[in-house]
Amino acid sequence: MAVNGAQIVIDRLSHMYRPPHGKPVLAVDDVSLAVGEREFLALLGPSGCGKSTLLYLLGGFLPTETGSITVDGKPITGPGPDRGIVFQHFALFPWKTVRANVMYGLKRAGLPRDEQEKRAQAFIDLVGLHGFEESYPSQLSGGMKQRTAIARTLAIDPEILLMDEPFGALDAQTRSLMQTELLSIWERSPKTVIFVTHDVQEAVYLARRIAVMSARPGRIKAIIETNFDRRDPHLFKSKPFVDKVDEIWDLVRAEAIKAQGTRST
Repeated sequence: MAVNGAQIVIDRLSHMYRPPHGKPVLAVDDVSLAVGEREFLALLGPSGCGKSTLLYLLGGFLPTETGSITVDGKPITGPGPDRGIVFQHFALFPWKTVRANVMYGLKRAGLPRDEQEKRAQAFIDLVGLHGFEESYPSQLSGGMKQRTAIARTLAIDPEILLMDEPFGALDAQTRSLMQTELLSIWERSPKTVIFVTHDVQEAVYLARRIAVMSARPGRIKAIIETNFDRRDPHLFKSKPFVDKVDEIWDLVRAEAIKAQGTRST
């Protein structure tokens, strides 16, 4: 599937989990999707619909068996520095400071020490953690841990940012602050972002396009564009925003009901 101007092209992708015991499970089925450079796309759908599986295939953590995924025309054969991933549960090294966590990927890349420190500081500042460079994860709030994880990923300068429910473990207030912070970071340091979430309002607020996935096996049910002024302090209460959330929630709810019915039979 050739798509003009697309950075990521997923073409008729399917993925089967084969557990050591029990039946194989078709997680993703015949998914085709094109993502433009510097686009912010959300993947939305009911639990178990294959959102995270699709993200791990994009990250190269799972092998592509049926169909294909290309980035800039080249097939994905494994993880690479062009794709950074941020998980829900921070994945920080507890024995390393904020600075050392952010420098980890730079050190592995073989950058000179002074360049590591300079780049790490720039991204620590970018995510608003100036003054916490020598703090350890146990001394940080959930939001600060996630900022550290984002800074560590951004520091290696990936072209593509893959985010697997990165704010799912945070309280509502911190989650709201982190959503605004992520948009600010994305505007200052433009990347292609693919953002997995269960939260419809979060998807509508953050993403420029939303791919709604069906109940398992995951297929693309609909792709919906959003066009809002994210700087509007009353955005969440505006009728167009509320209507868009309702429209997408109806799609997701229908699939969640299907998923529930499948699990109960």
